[in-house]
Amino acid sequence: MSILLEDKQRAFADLRDIKANLAARGWFPATSGNLSVRVGGFEPDAFTFAITSSGRDKSVQTPEDFLLVNEKGQPTEATSLKPSAETLIHSEIYRLTGAGAIFHVHTIFNNLISELYWERKSIPVDGVELIKAFNIWDEEAQIEIPILPNYAEIPRIPELVEGAIIPRIPGIVLRKHGIYAWGANAFEAKRHLEAFEFLFEYVYRSHLLHKGNE
Repeated sequence: MSILLEDKQRAFADLRDIKANLAARGWFPATSGNLSVRVGGFEPDAFTFAITSSGRDKSVQTPEDFLLVNEKGQPTEATSLKPSAETLIHSEIYRLTGAGAIFHVHTIFNNLISELYWERKSIPVDGVELIKAFNIWDEEAQIEIPILPNYAEIPRIPELVEGAIIPRIPGIVLRKHGIYAWGANAFEAKRHLEAFEFLFEYVYRSHLLHKGNE
């Protein structure tokens, strides 16, 4: 698939802006997390996306922060950079959803909430206003955000993604790891990510409040 230079530059610029924004919130501790944006056209079995390179300090900007990979997670250009170890998870989400961008961060609250509701295998959210960020407009809407196991053998995780995705919920959580949030473009994926993080903190603090009143 031929990628125009301007499309690549636009994708890298989007990632650079998002990376700086999320790094300022402390959402990339110890080089964790990864970001990607789809580049050019899309077919379920043939697509290209830009993704953060592995092991970089995301609080700084360098010329080696991003690279292009194909649907198999392989670099499409000659490079010494390595894509994130979790690139295949991004690839599977793109294949299944047709998303335009996927953002993955590690935070205290998305780790805590994933453990709190691990046995349920989903995080329940009941009637919170920010559910509307997912274009769910039901009054007192109730949603369940899926949780997947965090295997040390990362290729085992993409195999579970298809069975976990809920069409109206643009995200999945890995247990004691972090959230993958996606959207049609970088703006929408960022909005979804921010909503998820708000909801995780709300649900966890609500749990503590009710537990303290027992």
